[in-house]
Amino acid sequence: MSSCVIRKEDQPVCQPWEISSFEVPSRPSAHADSAVKLPTIEQITAIQEQARQEGRAMGHAEGRAEGLAEGRREAEIETARLHSLADNFAQELDKADETISQQVLDLAIEISRAMLKSAFTIRPELVIPVVKDAVRYLPALQQPAMLYLSPSDFEMVKNRIGDELTKLGWQLTDDVDLESGGCRVETANNQIDASLPTRWQRVTAALGKDSAWLAT
Repeated sequence: MSSCVIRKEDQPVCQPWEISSFEVPSRPSAHADSAVKLPTIEQITAIQEQARQEGRAMGHAEGRAEGLAEGRREAEIETARLHSLADNFAQELDKADETISQQVLDLAIEISRAMLKSAFTIRPELVIPVVKDAVRYLPALQQPAMLYLSPSDFEMVKNRIGDELTKLGWQLTDDVDLESGGCRVETANNQIDASLPTRWQRVTAALGKDSAWLAT
């Protein structure tokens, strides 16, 4: 039978037992509780939504500003291009006006030349005013005073105003080099060429043209 006696060296080290404190731990004060209060899920969601809306609004504002600036730049470029087109158009229009004016003038000269040639053929008496204008510029007192006419006009002028010219001291003669509708008057010191080619060149030169009478 085993012994119930525990040797001293086999006894565990024992500590004296004391009554533990039964006080309830004190709770944090109301002031401390409110200082560390965390936001709710709803509040966090609202904050996030507000941040998104503010960011979106800021982005829209920046986008509008950039769009307006780009629009102004494009408008300025387009305006400059339109001004350039308008200037070029005005210059081309001026050139076209000048070209058209010259073409109209050329056409008028051609028509006039054709009409003048046919007019003296149809109405040879039209040479009478030409002869009177020519002899008026030279005094017939400077003898000899000669009036040269085309063969086709000689008889008609002689029959119409031959006596009048003879009384003024003019002598009539024909010249095969003269066309119908023209004449040439000569005195001892002067000469007037009233032939059709010479008169035609004077008229066209006054218009700034060099149009030959015999040009087709």
